[in-house]
Amino acid sequence: MLTVSTVNVNGLRAAAKKGFVEWLGATRADVVACQEVRADADSLPAALREPEGWHSAHAACSIKGRNGVCVYSRVEPESVRVGFGEAEFEDSGRYVEAHLPGLVVASLYLPSGEVGTERQEEKERFMAAFLPYLAELRGKAEAEGREVLVVGDWNIAHAEIDLKNWKGNRKNSGFLPGEREWMSRVLDEAGYVDLQRRLDPEGPGPYTWWSYRGKAFDNDSGWRIDYLMASPGLAQTCTSVVVERAPSYDARWSDHAPVTATFDRPFPA
Repeated sequence: MLTVSTVNVNGLRAAAKKGFVEWLGATRADVVACQEVRADADSLPAALREPEGWHSAHAACSIKGRNGVCVYSRVEPESVRVGFGEAEFEDSGRYVEAHLPGLVVASLYLPSGEVGTERQEEKERFMAAFLPYLAELRGKAEAEGREVLVVGDWNIAHAEIDLKNWKGNRKNSGFLPGEREWMSRVLDEAGYVDLQRRLDPEGPGPYTWWSYRGKAFDNDSGWRIDYLMASPGLAQTCTSVVVERAPSYDARWSDHAPVTATFDRPFPA
């Protein structure tokens, strides 16, 4: 059965020294999407560039040491697309698609933003350009007989149940009214399904990111910002979504946890 994981690695080479390689070696996932790789493929050791038993698709940022996304798959992609056609973001290392048999899996690292700065303006430009592409992607893929799964770090908590301290973050990037409305449009207009909320509509959480500061991890004072957004047909086959939260603070290899979804469908289709 198909299993897909997504995780913001917070620097792939750093994560590899802390436990990512062991996690990848043990996972039963067929596809793993990573964000914030912070390295181009040529600068990665072979064990990370294309690990044994995996095929990979990388999209690096033109600014060295920034952003970066990749998709590892146990089946070789039929094609790969980097970026979504918006010139400003083509070389930003924020989006890559792997076209697999019967399925498109995309790894997304949406800008984080900061209220009152150019970073927030960049985030809003990205969102404005990306929403129509999401609808277009789903339409084209379904016309080809493929399902779609767009996963990654969306850097937005959609609802109050998606972060612990929602009252204190109402004016902060990641929980602004316009950002939350945009996430609703991904569901309502572009027609995607939030797999976690399909299976667990009430919450709270489960959270996927915890600050390294203070006792956020120990107190489970986190945010759910890592999502698996699926086309409706694929969503209907999803049987579980699990946040692979580390057992302790010192066992973490990223400030995010992997999120893994399992589907009652064969892979490859």
